[in-house]
Amino acid sequence: MGCTRQQLTAFLDDLLEPHRFRDYCPNGLQVEGRSDIGHLVTGVTASQALIDAALERGADAILVHHGYFWRSEDPCIVGIKARRIRSLIANDVNLFAYHLPLDWHAQLGNNATLGRLMGLEDAQPMDPSDTDTPIFVGHFPAPVPISQFAQVLQERLAREPMVIGEQAVSSVAWCTGAGQGYIDAAADWGADVFVTGEVSEQTVHIARERGIGFIAAGHHATERYGVQAVGERVADGLGISHEFIDVANPA
Repeated sequence: MGCTRQQLTAFLDDLLEPHRFRDYCPNGLQVEGRSDIGHLVTGVTASQALIDAALERGADAILVHHGYFWRSEDPCIVGIKARRIRSLIANDVNLFAYHLPLDWHAQLGNNATLGRLMGLEDAQPMDPSDTDTPIFVGHFPAPVPISQFAQVLQERLAREPMVIGEQAVSSVAWCTGAGQGYIDAAADWGADVFVTGEVSEQTVHIARERGIGFIAAGHHATERYGVQAVGERVADGLGISHEFIDVANPA
């Protein structure tokens, strides 16, 4: 069984609703390849390593969270960008990328899947109407030490997190990836701890001075699960095969 490129595009756009977002990059089909799709590879970032691995596995299409053509980048197709795109075009492979839509999806997105990994059953967006701010929130049934919570994250993400604070944790706010700039919004909401992927120098001072716990669990590590979940949904819905390829990244 299989599907066409047009069917895959329509399925993803219907599922992830990119029209709802003001994003930093185009969402959807970024590089056009062959029309017939039988095997989909998913990954976090459309790096050369991911493209090479997908080609080895006979992918007809690649779906990622971090694609190309970001708002602030040089638009010229030279250097690394040229080599990546040349690899896709030469092998007639489609590249799909969804950024904020993949952070936001209520069941399959990066934040929703991380919430389930953390054991939070009531995960939901902090403000469902604010699609520019992908912060999710939830609660534990009973408070747990932040050290215990961090240990759970380490075991489930296979990466040692950076932890600021010593408090017990009941209310949790989180934003996968580079969400450290949202720590004030998390503190304003009343979170005991804010979890994200990265940390900046000022983040530590804000956490200490506002009395909120902070955990940096890895940009790549926190964003591995949404694209996998979407890939599985596509495979079930369109009758194609799906494979997630994890290109290790310590960031």
